[in-house]
Amino acid sequence: MIDLICESQESLPVPVLPSVGSEPSSDRRGDRILAAIDVGTNSIHMAVARIQPSIPAFTIVAREKATVRLGDRDKTTGCLTREAIDRAIEALKRCKEIAKSLNAEEIVAVATSAVREAPNGKDFLREIERETELIVDLISGQEEARRIYLGVLSGVEFGNQPHVIIDIGGGSTELVLGDGHEPRTLSSTKIGAVRLTSEMVNTDPISNSEFNYLQAYVRGMLERSVGELRAQIQPGEEIHMIGTSGTIATLATIHAREKLGVVPAPLNGYQFSLPDLREIVSRLRKLNNAERAVIPGMSDRRSEIIMAGAMILQEAMALLGLENITICERALREGVIVDWMLTHGLIEDRLRFQGSVRQRSVIKIAHKYQVNLAHSERVANFALSLFDQTSKILHPWGTAERELLWAAAILHNCGHFVSHSAHHKHSYYLIRYGDLLGYTEVEIETIANLARYHRKSTPKKKHDSYRNITSKKHRRVVDQLNPILRLAVALDRRQIGAVQHVRCDYNQVAQELHLHLQTDRPDNDCALELWSLDLKKLAFETQFGVKLVPVLDAVAAVV
Repeated sequence: MIDLICESQESLPVPVLPSVGSEPSSDRRGDRILAAIDVGTNSIHMAVARIQPSIPAFTIVAREKATVRLGDRDKTTGCLTREAIDRAIEALKRCKEIAKSLNAEEIVAVATSAVREAPNGKDFLREIERETELIVDLISGQEEARRIYLGVLSGVEFGNQPHVIIDIGGGSTELVLGDGHEPRTLSSTKIGAVRLTSEMVNTDPISNSEFNYLQAYVRGMLERSVGELRAQIQPGEEIHMIGTSGTIATLATIHAREKLGVVPAPLNGYQFSLPDLREIVSRLRKLNNAERAVIPGMSDRRSEIIMAGAMILQEAMALLGLENITICERALREGVIVDWMLTHGLIEDRLRFQGSVRQRSVIKIAHKYQVNLAHSERVANFALSLFDQTSKILHPWGTAERELLWAAAILHNCGHFVSHSAHHKHSYYLIRYGDLLGYTEVEIETIANLARYHRKSTPKKKHDSYRNITSKKHRRVVDQLNPILRLAVALDRRQIGAVQHVRCDYNQVAQELHLHLQTDRPDNDCALELWSLDLKKLAFETQFGVKLVPVLDAVAAVV
């Protein structure tokens, strides 16, 4: 498993001070800058990453994209056209200039389907080297699938559960089955959104006969890869599906705008169903290109190829018998970065593809904003102890909510990076827009709100941050867990570890919760901690309808 995290750092909201957009200089000691370029069938993409080997982690600091359509090959010879080659070389020159301006020590570039299959593909790579001095590695379909897997693993929590990853490119579709360890299957099929559109769609809107033929062709092409994949699924295993690439992201954006009225940010973790996809496909087939182009969320030139791309996804889900798909915004480019880190010994165990993405992501944000981790870890330990001891007594929450509480406890003070004044509000924005990985949008919103309410006001409907939580369940999580976090913060008021342990004793008859504090030494009266508990306990008592009674135990803590 890959024990690293990836964080995107492309923009921050207006309310955050400008200085927040950059990492502290101390975090950059030993950092390395790498540019990863994907020369694809439809587009050329570049991601520039700042790698922090000590964590290990990487942050995307810049992106570049050019739609060059290498897949629009000569219909007679199958060669890349002169026009497409010129567009690609100009795009690569621009990518190189951007990478160098950001002090990239190396530019790693890979080429995929269109260049693999074109008779003049290798000539094209030689011309790139002549004109730009860039060396572009031509990778096989399986290697492309492997690196996509690495990229997805850097941003999604697998929990040792099998996942199908589908990446729909311009010229090929990659399918991977993995559970966070070595991939069980890697396949690449020669169907892509640009390829199918160019070869099979000649009517606009698509005619019934072309639509039916396209559907049958896609299904036939996918059957072998899907069959091999299904053979590696063990009886009783629950399979989840993850989708990457521009086609799937566009479909998710269209779905979100129609169903929610807003596109989640990040899109990572967003889900939609096969029935919803079928409905979108049914509507798209009736529209011509001009009508598709004005659909909100349709990206540049995507309207020309979206019909074929959507058909690939629909048939793949149907063949696999999977009803839902989850979006991952990381794929080949991030996988190239991970592979480079593996090659350069920056990830210790090559057989480990993924550690705890969520936890590593939280720690990365904590480092970025200079959080006092010793204090935050004590607060987190107190919060989890209180959570566990009051579980099923005062609250109904389980493992998932416990993890959100932990993240909020670690990051509750990150707002100090902006200003001490109202730092709880700054913490909200830094967490909300810090691109935590492995979490859904509503989970990130929950963590941010828990941190927001660790002091001062309790949650109120008039607060924008609280209203931003779309799930009633997660609003309830914030209501009930923020008082626990408040107590945990109070227990380390001096940030010196004066209180070592806390034990809860609940008296149901008297409706009292006795909080027994064990100190670091017998003569420590913990006056400031007790004062802080008295100040913070009202929110807890109001929420749970109990009286909180702190008790200072006379026995010294066991070291």
